[in-house]
Amino acid sequence: MPEIATQTTEAFVLHRPVRVAGPVIFASPHSGRDYPKSFLAQALLDAAAIRSSEDAFVDELFDCAPGLGAPLLAARVPRAYLDLNRAADELDPAVIEGINRVPHNPRVASGLGVIPRVVAGGRAIYRGKLPLAEAEARLRRYWHPYHQALAALVEETRAVHGQAVLIDCHSMPHEAIEAHTRPGHNRPEVVLGDRYGVAAGREVMERIEAAFAGAGLRVGRNAPFAGAYVAQAYGRPSRGVHVVQVEIDRALYMDEVRVEPLAGFEAFRSLIAGVVAELVRPSGVALAAE
Repeated sequence: MPEIATQTTEAFVLHRPVRVAGPVIFASPHSGRDYPKSFLAQALLDAAAIRSSEDAFVDELFDCAPGLGAPLLAARVPRAYLDLNRAADELDPAVIEGINRVPHNPRVASGLGVIPRVVAGGRAIYRGKLPLAEAEARLRRYWHPYHQALAALVEETRAVHGQAVLIDCHSMPHEAIEAHTRPGHNRPEVVLGDRYGVAAGREVMERIEAAFAGAGLRVGRNAPFAGAYVAQAYGRPSRGVHVVQVEIDRALYMDEVRVEPLAGFEAFRSLIAGVVAELVRPSGVALAAE
């Protein structure tokens, strides 16, 4: 097993194998669970409800990656507090004072900007608005350090291996995928998003899809999740940077109401470890700069 170096900050934890196997990087921007006490005190929601937007345990599902030779960047800051899969300027005037109306942005309009106004189900987080200075402080403290680390990791990987394949790891509410599955069609258990081919090359997407399907999981593409800020900002196949957002049905491994692992969590974690091993092995991902 490779030697692993760990960097811990208040924004993220980065686990890096000393000897990297190839160009694959794993990141989990929504699994952070270090909730500031001041935030919980001002929130309208209880401790369980505030976690409903969190990709709980996703970092644990993929924590085998460093041991297999691929870095894993995992957020510590919670999504309800600051969303690392949003642009720094996706500020919501409905929750932040001093923000003028912005051009229509579906994520901001739905309350899911970089400082979220709501959690899953549209439940409001705050009683009123936050000062602009508070929003800017959160960005400085968490957003910029995370993305500086991610950008450096991507560029370093591309420089060494000629390209980088970023697997952006997420989970999706079971009811969300049920609502978007047409009658008579099998509900996907994993949805891969490459922004309809813009964020990743075709062969890379096919290789990742094959790895999940080979583990017995039903895989869909781009619907209802095609990839958000990370895929949009980092995916540049023409430069050899491929980003695929991976959404896994939470019902496969956790109780969504209690935010607790199911009895079969370790078995599912082992299944995901097999997928990760397939992706990390040197001959695993077809790497074509398209």
